[in-house]
Amino acid sequence: MLRDPSLIPLSHQHQHALALCVRIERGLRDGAADPAPLLEDMDALFRGEIEYHFRAEEQVLFPALERIPELQSLIDELRLEHVSLRRYAAKAAARQLTAADLQIFAAALSAHVRKEERQLFEGAQAALPHDELVALGEKLQKYFDTSGMPGASCRLNGSQ
Repeated sequence: MLRDPSLIPLSHQHQHALALCVRIERGLRDGAADPAPLLEDMDALFRGEIEYHFRAEEQVLFPALERIPELQSLIDELRLEHVSLRRYAAKAAARQLTAADLQIFAAALSAHVRKEERQLFEGAQAALPHDELVALGEKLQKYFDTSGMPGASCRLNGSQ
């Protein structure tokens, strides 16, 4: 199923998160003796985008989708995963993750993103009428416009 335009900004952020996972996996596979550069990448993306993404989901997306019975338990799982991923991010910011921790984080973040894309977004698109998806996209855009998130990586197509 094609991604609804209202969810594309979140999908673009998912692409950035998956790119981080690939950088971590390649860096570790290539024998990075010092994980510091990987921790810096992780910390920067988390502070600059992923934390805002999580808050947008928790404050806008999840509440809008919780009324769909088929998505309730999935949303509970995703919230718990946010807690776990934030713990890894805090340890990355403190430069307290080992190479093994980085591997676990990259696998967990990748699985989380894929779960949102394949289950949550697909479920939302199947359950919500077009006008509700449009309204949801507008609420997400408003969140990003007022969130203080650096950059404009979350713009809906055609928005300025």
